[in-house]
Amino acid sequence: MKKLISTKMGFFAIAVVLLWLKTYIIYSTEFSLGVSGAMQQFLLFFNPLSSALIFLGLALFAKGRKAGLFIILIDAIMTFILYANVVFYRFNSDFITIPTLMQTDNFGSIGGSIADLVQGQDLFYALDLVLLIVLFIKMKSNWSVTRMKIRKPLTVIVAGVIAFSVNLGLAEADRPQLLERTFDRNYVVKYLGAYNFTIYDAIQSAKTSTRRVLADSDDITQVENYTKYKYAAPNEEYFGKGEGKNIIKIHLESFQSFLIDYELHGEEVTPFLNSLVHDESKNFTYFDNFFHQTEQGKTADSELTMDTSLYGLPQGAAFVTKGTNTYQALPAILDQELGYTSSVFHGDGKSFWNRDEVYKHLGVDEFYHADFFDMSEDNVINYGLKDKPFFEESMPYLENMDQPFYAHMMTLTHHHPYLIDEEDASIAPAETGDGSVDRYFQTARYLDESLEQFFNDLKEKGLYEDSIIMIYGDHYGISDNHNRAMEEITGEEITPLKNAELQRTPFFIKVPGVEGQGTNHSYGGQVDVMPTMLHLMGVDAKDYIQFGTDLFSEDHEEVVPFRNGDFMTPEYSSVNDVFYDNETKEVIENPTEEMKKQKEEVLKELELSDEVLYGDLLRFYTPNESWTPVDSSDYFYGTPEEEGIVKSSDSEEIKQPEDIQDMEPATTDETE
Repeated sequence: MKKLISTKMGFFAIAVVLLWLKTYIIYSTEFSLGVSGAMQQFLLFFNPLSSALIFLGLALFAKGRKAGLFIILIDAIMTFILYANVVFYRFNSDFITIPTLMQTDNFGSIGGSIADLVQGQDLFYALDLVLLIVLFIKMKSNWSVTRMKIRKPLTVIVAGVIAFSVNLGLAEADRPQLLERTFDRNYVVKYLGAYNFTIYDAIQSAKTSTRRVLADSDDITQVENYTKYKYAAPNEEYFGKGEGKNIIKIHLESFQSFLIDYELHGEEVTPFLNSLVHDESKNFTYFDNFFHQTEQGKTADSELTMDTSLYGLPQGAAFVTKGTNTYQALPAILDQELGYTSSVFHGDGKSFWNRDEVYKHLGVDEFYHADFFDMSEDNVINYGLKDKPFFEESMPYLENMDQPFYAHMMTLTHHHPYLIDEEDASIAPAETGDGSVDRYFQTARYLDESLEQFFNDLKEKGLYEDSIIMIYGDHYGISDNHNRAMEEITGEEITPLKNAELQRTPFFIKVPGVEGQGTNHSYGGQVDVMPTMLHLMGVDAKDYIQFGTDLFSEDHEEVVPFRNGDFMTPEYSSVNDVFYDNETKEVIENPTEEMKKQKEEVLKELELSDEVLYGDLLRFYTPNESWTPVDSSDYFYGTPEEEGIVKSSDSEEIKQPEDIQDMEPATTDETE
């Protein structure tokens, strides 16, 4: 036995077994893959084998002792891929895709979040590599320096291919059309494994990159017919009521609706936001069944969806991979239809999520990024500028905007891992023992306080009364990897349905001169915001390609698709291909044909939206005679000096010399 182990094939066998077992342990302990039944349990255990045989088997073609070095190297690469997914999954409950890896500009800004996700016990995942290195050093002297006969490595590769074929056959039997309908990456990993998913994702990414080249004007017709059919006519009571008013859109980072009216240690966590819900004199309408519809792009997905009424992509972020597409977005429409200027305020680097490029294609006039704010150490935590100085320093820029304007204010402090300085924390953390969940309430309170401060400043500067105020949560803050702690917080078991219900994010809106509705229980999502806003501004949304419908319309469709193909309605929900009764929370064992048809409709809608983005189909579509395609070269986001903005020494006044304000936009060469 000792002699067998000391051979090259023995070393290979040890490497295969160690990688196989390590992968299975990680699947079982790190990922929530929804495994049920003996077949799925078997496939979860079996699927790493084919990858280990094929990839490590390639090293056996190397000459002599180099085979051992290549086994260790390939094992290390596979371990890195697996561990990178572990860290990514701990926050995102998802797996890394090729488009995600293209978002390299974001890496510098997420260092703190990644550090919080790395755990001491992770060293265990490198133990097999250490063992292999020790064994190689001890055994290599016994190995032949010649190349082994080609028959052995070929046999290993063929065995791996057979193992994969068996794996795929069993997976397709348990989950038909597994690779044709891949809205949920969990399924692919559960059935085929993380390594095979990486290869599959690379193939899919290569396919999607060719779709724009092959697309033509005929492809937009089906999309147009679908959106025209789904269109909901405006409610005459609200149509045009916001015309001529400023729009101030406030982004609540990682804010979930369960925070509204939640009490911790006997205190309201968000007293100011609660007052907007319950104080009728403030004239807000609060949608308590509003859901985020983001995927891997998270914040970037929410921005895209709310300004274009398109869904984010199933993989990566369209802001990055489709940043140069043709868009017909809210900033450009408001400009062309109503003469609005637009701006985005964000206390982070301008290239994060490729914003400095994609905003030009959305028609955003001004982008106030980190260069425009005081990013001193006292003002910055986690991802960027703290919310209170962010709002305070944004006011002078806001005051100097040409009216009417569309201003998007993006907060940052309430972001994983929810770090907060002691002097900024005005409520004690929760006591679940889960750091992210416990601190979540402290940064939410800080955000709530900063929002109240901003409202007071708007009133003082005379901007509040004449502005539409829109407030929204961009995506979840607590993923399903924190279910134990969330069960303590909510007092309920976090079932798949409950987790879907927790994807509610707040949506508030106040329109000057319009009486607020208080709490509106209609079901809706981020895809519905753009048609809602257009109708409030007196612009009929029917001309534009939009997958959402006006939230105030009597014909609004109360079906909320999630990016993975799940969906919610007022009566029932579909989660992981299981239907639930929303009232009883019980599984619907025999769903009706109407429910099944609705599922197909949701999948069709997501596919059509993907076609628009992958094929850049809006370049073939003209919504009306007055529409002019956005020319990105008309926009330039520079430093304050390049923009002609001079900050006074007391940081309270922004001066814009007239001669600089009237400058022509930069040329294409300057912007590129």
